[in-house]
Amino acid sequence: MDAWQELPASRQWSPERLSELINELSKGGSTSFMIVEGGDVAFTWGDIAHKSSVASARKSLIGLLYGIYASEGLIDLDASLGDLGVDDHSPLTDIEKTATVRDLLASRSGVYHPSVYDIAQGRPARGRYPPGSFWFYNNWDFNVLGTIFELQTRENLFAAFASKIAGPLGMQDFVLSDLRYEHGPESRHPVYKMRFSARDLARVGLMCLRHGMWGDQRIVPEDWLRESLKPHSDLGGGRGYGYLWWTTEANAPGDMLHADVPIYYASGLGGQKIIVLPDRDLVVVHRAARVDHGIRHDRMGELLRLALSAKPLD
Repeated sequence: MDAWQELPASRQWSPERLSELINELSKGGSTSFMIVEGGDVAFTWGDIAHKSSVASARKSLIGLLYGIYASEGLIDLDASLGDLGVDDHSPLTDIEKTATVRDLLASRSGVYHPSVYDIAQGRPARGRYPPGSFWFYNNWDFNVLGTIFELQTRENLFAAFASKIAGPLGMQDFVLSDLRYEHGPESRHPVYKMRFSARDLARVGLMCLRHGMWGDQRIVPEDWLRESLKPHSDLGGGRGYGYLWWTTEANAPGDMLHADVPIYYASGLGGQKIIVLPDRDLVVVHRAARVDHGIRHDRMGELLRLALSAKPLD
């Protein structure tokens, strides 16, 4: 697929409800929005070709890359930090070194070390929980996954993303320079920064919706997606965390971003979202060009449910 196809007229969504959605999107923060149904574009608003930071949604994208390389035997998910020689400015303890790659993917490493783009709020004291025993949304884990990828595969993370995901998906706006590392004094492990357009993120969502396929080409192993998208951590109220993806049960009371069907999503500050609704055959993408002037998580939930109200009854 070289470009997105418009939804056939027989499947058009309610123009009245979409007008309400446009009115809400125009109130500020949002800069683009996209709905894909059955692989066709049902709705777009804003500049869906504009590229900007996806913030923490990048983590879910790297998770897809891990699945590809793990299936090729180039990443050992059960290797420990000690096995891989991973350390930091403040040396890791023997217990911290037992954390595995799987633990990092699930944000359960038990390593509570400062990181570039640190998440200090709520961070446990070092040594409080052993690896694998406790979930904490931890940028140290996520940043170290970038280091580990290059250690195990001997490939550049960004070049691998371009060749294994962006290229095969036919991303319309992507260039390699949209991906870069940012270093800081807090840690040896840099943060990987990414810029994408809404319409290219929608390709990622559709590929996931299609169980890792793009047309007749396998991009990500189906069993990896199945494993990544199940809640390895129960966060309460119907909310969960898999391998770098968030999960939400239908009508989950613990997540303001919910629908009347189960969803999974990639999420970044300011409302950078790829939302997949398998039971509805839908992908929804929201972008805010400035992460610091975007929208809140609960607001995204309101917009999602308003959008879904425009879908015609089957």
